Amino acid sequence: MSFFDIRTIFFTALGYDMSYIEFFGVLSGVAAITLSAKANIWNWPVGIINIILSFFVYYQIQLYPDMFLQLFFFVTNLIGWWRWAHPKAEEADAKKELRVSFMNTRQYVALLFIGVIGTFLFGMFASRLHELVPAIFSKPSAFPYQDSFITVMSVATTYFVIQKKIESWIIWIVVDLLAAWLYYAKGVKFYSLEYVAFAFLAAYGLWYWINEYNSYKNQKVSSL
Repeated sequence: MSFFDIRTIFFTALGYDMSYIEFFGVLSGVAAITLSAKANIWNWPVGIINIILSFFVYYQIQLYPDMFLQLFFFVTNLIGWWRWAHPKAEEADAKKELRVSFMNTRQYVALLFIGVIGTFLFGMFASRLHELVPAIFSKPSAFPYQDSFITVMSVATTYFVIQKKIESWIIWIVVDLLAAWLYYAKGVKFYSLEYVAFAFLAAYGLWYWINEYNSYKNQKVSSL
């Protein structure tokens, strides 16, 4: 029995066979996003557990762009953990952690450019992986362009989460809903349900971060 094999069943519910790796992958993912929505720094180490488990899931269901994305997430979770814990003096909140803030115009333009060009280029690459490296990727990539959009936008949005930009949650809502459909189509229904939950958590995160941003104004008033 292998914990990391998606065919190793943990339990069956409502006719759906739940593997160990899918169950604990989803559990750690929900915990990480919930902590992130509350601007809790512990979302980063918990997220690393989810990343490792998800890497093996995506490889086994031929969502290769998502698989590569986990390598990026592993590095950025370490960066995000450090960034939130070590802000510049003018960026720190009352807890001495990084404050939330809004994106600027230059960042909006960069996000649009990366989203369009990145999805096209990575989609072309993903669609040919089984031809380029058949020894590793024996099957064609499933939904290469849709999956690439998720990958590219997740990469870009993760950068803005690391910087605690409020708009990152809006992008996550779009990405999460598309991912939920994609995983349902690939038969990993618990992961699909997880991303529906992520979309709701992203909406909560948007509300929570806006309120936290507004609280800074109250802190300034009370300090006068």
